[in-house]
Amino acid sequence: MKPVYIAAYHQSKFGKLLGMTVPQIIRSAVEGTCREINVDASALDVGSVGSACNMSLNEQGLLSGLMAEVPGLAAKPIEAVENACASGGQAVLSVVQKLQLGQGDTGIAVGYEKMRDAEGKMDGKLIGKVLGYFAHPDERTGKVFIFPHIFAEVMDLYMKTYGVTEADLAQIAVVEYGNAKYNSCAQMQKVQITLEQALKIDDRNRYVVEGLPLKTYDCSQITDGYAGLILATADGLRKLGVAKADCVEIAGYGQATDPLTKAGRDVLRPAGALTAMRRAYDMAGLTPKDVNVAEVHDCFTVMGALGTEVVGKAAPGQGARYWVEGKASVGGECGINTSGGLIAKGHPVGATGVAMIGWSAQQLLGRAPAELQVKDPKAAATFNIGGPICASVCTVLRRAKD
Repeated sequence: MKPVYIAAYHQSKFGKLLGMTVPQIIRSAVEGTCREINVDASALDVGSVGSACNMSLNEQGLLSGLMAEVPGLAAKPIEAVENACASGGQAVLSVVQKLQLGQGDTGIAVGYEKMRDAEGKMDGKLIGKVLGYFAHPDERTGKVFIFPHIFAEVMDLYMKTYGVTEADLAQIAVVEYGNAKYNSCAQMQKVQITLEQALKIDDRNRYVVEGLPLKTYDCSQITDGYAGLILATADGLRKLGVAKADCVEIAGYGQATDPLTKAGRDVLRPAGALTAMRRAYDMAGLTPKDVNVAEVHDCFTVMGALGTEVVGKAAPGQGARYWVEGKASVGGECGINTSGGLIAKGHPVGATGVAMIGWSAQQLLGRAPAELQVKDPKAAATFNIGGPICASVCTVLRRAKD
């Protein structure tokens, strides 16, 4: 297949988009990404846009039509995709596959979410309800905040199965808040926590579901934000005037989907996620040992641990220990979620998968903030999920070869 390269990356600051409308968000994402390499949107052949709550929270469908309103993009192959929290990763794969099918040489993948109102306030119960639409109907009964409840059960199972403690998992949040301090786009940039604070129960940190171990600091954020990637074949790079030496190759990718219900399947060894990651490594001709940068979908700290296992940096049940031992730190064996992760960088659902790939590309190009830059970055892996470890999008990235 044709190699596909990341030519440009752009994102908003994650947190609050205030009065921005959905058309403004999509246009800002496209035009902001184009400005990164000083090209016009008319230079792009194809596009894809991902969002999860555009209908339920924004009352807006047909996002592809809004992308086509950006000057230069009318009458081009554009689609909107939804795959829950993996919508952003799915949008990237959509563009990659269009380019490999020969529908063009250049394209843009955009992801966004607008979850707060014009004043930056959120309706927690409403958001909990609409995100719950991405869970199986049989697993919503009796749950007010459906996904925190589902992942609290996963966390409880992980701890009991592997002998992991609340402190082990809380260490993931502590590391990520520490990373977010140096990421100017991170939602929680100005917040720092200690392990003691992450374990202490008070007004800021409480158990989310009675009888289960998940606490506030174990959770990702309710976030507004957008992100965009310009992707191109080798011919496309020449048309854009971008040197291959300044690019990252999407060397491998995989997508797989497990049943929506988590009942009756091994969520601690999710078959779809492991299959998608294996396919990405196989396509790239690389192994987990080759990777020293990763971004994993830590919607909750237990997924930071499981994600570490899915990308192959730790054996089953050893993901949390990998963080406790410092191996996931910027200066460790593999810098994982150096961006701050979903827990501290923020989780604008449809933008998350795009941002994971974009941040990983910045790491490989040596463009991360100095405090977060992994030394001698070799290759990167990303793991983006949707639902209760249901939809999985995985990529493996490396610096472009001349």
